[in-house]
Amino acid sequence: MIGIEELLQIMVQRGGSDLHVTAGAPPKVRVDGSLVSTEHDTLTPDETKKIVYSVLTSEQIAKFERDLELDLSFGIDGLGRFRTNVFLQRGATGAVFRVIPYAIQSFSELGLPEDVCEMFCALPKGLVLVTGATGSGKSTTLAAMIDFINQHRCEHVITIEDPIEYLHRNKNCLFNQREVGSDTHSFSNALRSVLREDPDVVLIGEMRDLETIELALTLAETGHLTFATLHTSDTVQTINRIVDVFPSHQQQQVRTQLSFVLQGVLCQSLLPRANGRGRALVCEIMVANQAIRSCIRENKAHQIYSLIQTGGKYGMRTMNQALFEVYNTNAITYDEALARTTDPEDLKRTFQRAGGGAGGGPGTHTRRGSGALSGR
Repeated sequence: MIGIEELLQIMVQRGGSDLHVTAGAPPKVRVDGSLVSTEHDTLTPDETKKIVYSVLTSEQIAKFERDLELDLSFGIDGLGRFRTNVFLQRGATGAVFRVIPYAIQSFSELGLPEDVCEMFCALPKGLVLVTGATGSGKSTTLAAMIDFINQHRCEHVITIEDPIEYLHRNKNCLFNQREVGSDTHSFSNALRSVLREDPDVVLIGEMRDLETIELALTLAETGHLTFATLHTSDTVQTINRIVDVFPSHQQQQVRTQLSFVLQGVLCQSLLPRANGRGRALVCEIMVANQAIRSCIRENKAHQIYSLIQTGGKYGMRTMNQALFEVYNTNAITYDEALARTTDPEDLKRTFQRAGGGAGGGPGTHTRRGSGALSGR
């Protein structure tokens, strides 16, 4: 029977992001966003259980058999670290393994805007959010930001994650990385005690519920630089999601609090490259200025989109502007850009203005040379 280390080796060699182990199917690897089968036979329930249990401790096995699902991470020397979710489906054990490289890439290697990211990392306090769908590179972006802080500041950094993904060595900063489940019972428990741990920078793996969001806002308000993630697709949705979590009688207070502490939002997506190799990063960027803070406070979040459109001098850009920019580097196709936008008519107008053509489709404008965003 094939072992987990061999399967993970195959995933890494193929440049995959996820390995799927499920009874009734051969092992599959996600490469450049698509699932492809490995050259192995269909797995039986006994085989999937043996493969998955081979990476679990006795305590983790007991927890999984009690809760019927389990999050964990582990490392294999020379191969990488892997974030894993174990689950049951139709009574059989299954798992998904996501690769987390040991090496943390720089902003330029990831295709992130260096000036904006460095500005966020230099802030003394406030809330910086990295948002996007699952698999959009949020953890990788946050790891790059935290590593930049590690190289350029002398601070105490605390991360609260479920599970711990990237491992940070103490460079200029002192790191304490806490894992939900093994080092703390919950995000909220860890956040309630973090103020007594003398932090300068706090990374929250995910703002999942009202209590975690409330504590994150308080943490940023009390003079700490706070990074966190949300599963939202743009800045306006991000702001509305935070406010709408709270009861109606608290929402105006939350808007006011958020308007003071929010420093910026990066909304990410990874798109298949036009050449079929790898994926390209597109990223909406909001940098909180006085006009945006006023919109948040006055419940006019719908006006923020136009402020991002015209905020290029602050480093801002909408998702449509980012899609157009990446298309202009020949990284993605016109159809892919149109499929990923939440406002296709606005994107078509952007192409039309650039090319002067009636249709605004591919070939109606001149592409610029490469050099904007790179893939991951």
